Amino acid sequence: MHTVWKGSISFGLVNIPVKLHAATENKDVKLRQLHKECHSPINYRKVCPVCDIEVKNEDIVRAYEYSKNKFVVLDDEELERLKKENEEKAVEILEFVKLEEIDPIYFERSYFLSPDSGGLKAYALLRQALKDSGKIGVAKITIRSKEQLAVVRVFEDTLLMETIHFPDEVRKTADVPNIPSEEKVVKKELDTALMLIDQLTVKFEPEKYSDDYRTALLELIEQKKKGETVTAAEKDPAIPSDMTDLMSALQASLDKTKKKPATRKRKTATKKEA
Repeated sequence: MHTVWKGSISFGLVNIPVKLHAATENKDVKLRQLHKECHSPINYRKVCPVCDIEVKNEDIVRAYEYSKNKFVVLDDEELERLKKENEEKAVEILEFVKLEEIDPIYFERSYFLSPDSGGLKAYALLRQALKDSGKIGVAKITIRSKEQLAVVRVFEDTLLMETIHFPDEVRKTADVPNIPSEEKVVKKELDTALMLIDQLTVKFEPEKYSDDYRTALLELIEQKKKGETVTAAEKDPAIPSDMTDLMSALQASLDKTKKKPATRKRKTATKKEA
């Protein structure tokens, strides 16, 4: 597993040398853009719209646009100096909180923490302390020149660090348009909605879910590679889109879910008979 960062994690006077590894990966199927006539990959050029010339990397500078078409130019030396001043290779746990106190909107990206040389005992100590306390650590870390707020918790016997957004990075719900304030809810509709939720409530098992679009896209690519005839897959009949009556839509959804448990029971019975 590729190491993206090396440093240490500390809580109190305990210091643990660790390595950081990305805990998730993007499995999107990346498609290239080709010229329709000859199927050659399209290249992208950096062109200055004023000078109308292609610009080389060495002729590009970075800047901050503080108002429309007004910039503050920052040279590489200034940025590098600032980066070194703030990039201390350490994760300091500032305090401990309960996981349920942090809304999921704050979570950004997950990383596995593995002990580096000499860090096994301290790593195991922090892991056990977090398990027994039921708490998670709130910390700060700088990754790729960006200071991040993070939490450290236990995931399947591994310390997991998750970067989280700072409060000012989360937009205000008051800015979301067209949110109803106090809408009168019909009791019968609410009861049916609650019944539907009850019917669809199960224990969360992530392995049950898959990216159907990615699977279908990969199958299409394989078919086209082999020169096979491509046919569209048939979808299950859905609730009509023109069903505007809320109660009818709820009842149709409820009727649809009632069929599923019966199918599961028949399978279970067959296994017992076998």
